[in-house]
Amino acid sequence: MSESEKEQEKKAELGSEYDASQIQVLKGLEAVRKRPGMYIGSTTSQGLHHLVWEIVDNGIDEALAGFCDEINVVVEPDNSITVVDNGRGIPVDTQKETGKPALETVFTVLHAGGKFGGGSYKVSGGLHGVGASVVNALSEELDVYVTRQGKEYYMDFERGHVKTPMKVVKTGIPEIQHGTRVHFKPDPELFRETTTYNIKTLTDRIRELAFLNKGLKITIEDKRPEKATKQEFHFEGGIRHYVEFLNKNHEVLFNPPIYVEGKYKGITVEVSLQYTNDYHSELLTFTNNINTYEGGTHETGFKTALTRVINDYGHQAKILHDNESLSGEDVREGMTAVVSIKHPDPQFEGQTKTKLSNSDARTATDHIFAETFNRFLMENPDTAHKIVDKGLLASKARDAAKRAREVTRKKSGLEISSLPGKLADNTSNDPNISELFIVEGDSAGGSAKQGRSRLTQAILPIRGKILNVEKASLNRVLANDEIRSLFTALGTGFGEDFDISKANYHKLIIMTDADVDGAHIRILLLTLFYRFMRPMIEHGYVYIAQPPLYQVRQGKFVKYVQSDEELEKTVNALQPTPKPVIQRYKGLGEMDSDQLWETTMNPENRRLLRVKLDDAAAADKIFPMLMGTKVAPRRKFIEDNAKFVENLDL
Repeated sequence: MSESEKEQEKKAELGSEYDASQIQVLKGLEAVRKRPGMYIGSTTSQGLHHLVWEIVDNGIDEALAGFCDEINVVVEPDNSITVVDNGRGIPVDTQKETGKPALETVFTVLHAGGKFGGGSYKVSGGLHGVGASVVNALSEELDVYVTRQGKEYYMDFERGHVKTPMKVVKTGIPEIQHGTRVHFKPDPELFRETTTYNIKTLTDRIRELAFLNKGLKITIEDKRPEKATKQEFHFEGGIRHYVEFLNKNHEVLFNPPIYVEGKYKGITVEVSLQYTNDYHSELLTFTNNINTYEGGTHETGFKTALTRVINDYGHQAKILHDNESLSGEDVREGMTAVVSIKHPDPQFEGQTKTKLSNSDARTATDHIFAETFNRFLMENPDTAHKIVDKGLLASKARDAAKRAREVTRKKSGLEISSLPGKLADNTSNDPNISELFIVEGDSAGGSAKQGRSRLTQAILPIRGKILNVEKASLNRVLANDEIRSLFTALGTGFGEDFDISKANYHKLIIMTDADVDGAHIRILLLTLFYRFMRPMIEHGYVYIAQPPLYQVRQGKFVKYVQSDEELEKTVNALQPTPKPVIQRYKGLGEMDSDQLWETTMNPENRRLLRVKLDDAAAADKIFPMLMGTKVAPRRKFIEDNAKFVENLDL
């Protein structure tokens, strides 16, 4: 690299002058209030929380540029939000294209910001640049204070329109003080479903952002009287601490997690990984703090390097024979890893920003990770042997499961005999309208088969509690008849071979008794789906049936109710005479086919709970805690939460 190139890179890293000339206007603000879904996805709870991320991301971008080390997020008593960062402060001088203060332009013009020209931010997560103006447009009220260059400036807005023009409210402030404070209240005219913020949703994402930006301190405070809390997140170890957090309830093979950091042709790469005694793997990837849960080129680069380096070491150390090699699945079994890159010009597939497509990201991740990981293995032979040995055990288990894997794929109509014998399939070949009920017990399965709609509803009875896959190797999983039947019926494959497009049913409904055993079976099934068929949950294909607990009958009046509270309301609403007859259902088998259809299977009457996967990290912590080998965390969870159980059917 020449001296001039080095000088230019140094200037870029330090950050160039940040003023109004770098606030570029791509086009005016149009119809955000009329079509908010185009900008924040929806006006549901998800969209409500998205407003917070848009403002927080501006502070994160200042942190990525090296000008901010603290962000504070506050949920005010009236469910409004305040976000404060100690970055440079939004520019306040006149923006030449609009002739207005840059601060006003940022909050009133769509696609106006310092993220487009490349001068202010080398790396940015908020690549769309619509954040501040969209939040303003969708807020009942918004006010902003900016501290920079010895002065404090103020503006406020109402539903996107300027209410108070920018003015100086304080002078003589020390130059060392700078930053931006944004306070907004979402507009209830637009967010009709809810304007109440979920503190867990906010906390989980803020914790994640703190992990991904080592050294950055982020606080989240809830000032609502009934919920008053305050938490601070600050991780000098960054994603290494993230891996420790993910593995909190797992037995690890070594400590601390491996950590790799480096820069290659302008791309910063961080990788941390650790192996556990478990059989599944967890890999989280991020680009500029965006969770690329569909993976992409950086994930490919990491996987390729991991497999190559472990095999090379295994051969050099004579653990593997010359003609023996481990597959990618083998070396990732039991692995927990986080890959986070910072790219100056990331390209994503589609509009969802969930899959990275830059080819240079693959090269950078492979190069940086492989070099450091190889050195780690050479310098830590005991740990290196544990990693290779675990891969060897996984390889042997995979070979033993190979034949079982082949029979779990649903054959074509010409080979219909390969379907599970217990499956009563539906007659439609359209997955969009096809539903598979997984029913506990032969008795309930018989009623479900008789009462179902044969066109759209398939029934698969299972006997008792299936294998706990959290504590089982792949060959044991595939040796289980109930699990193999389920895989075969779905037709999707499983694990890394899973293909959602091959799903034979777009509704997978767990229908178990409303008691402790039924709940246990549901957890076992959800663990199976989470570990081996997670896209079924991510795409919203998994549901839990809600069979009634009671039947209330008085003369010709018949009503099925789901809870004790609903039962009390129903009985109180009836005339006192004659006395209503109340039947308590202890299991699905107590209902005949007509009752099961009417209460639990008929799309016009039934109640279904859709299983959601809002936070993969939280789910990955709860499953090993509830279903894994470590007893202490499970005991503590039960002790802490027993007080919340009101009605336990023993």
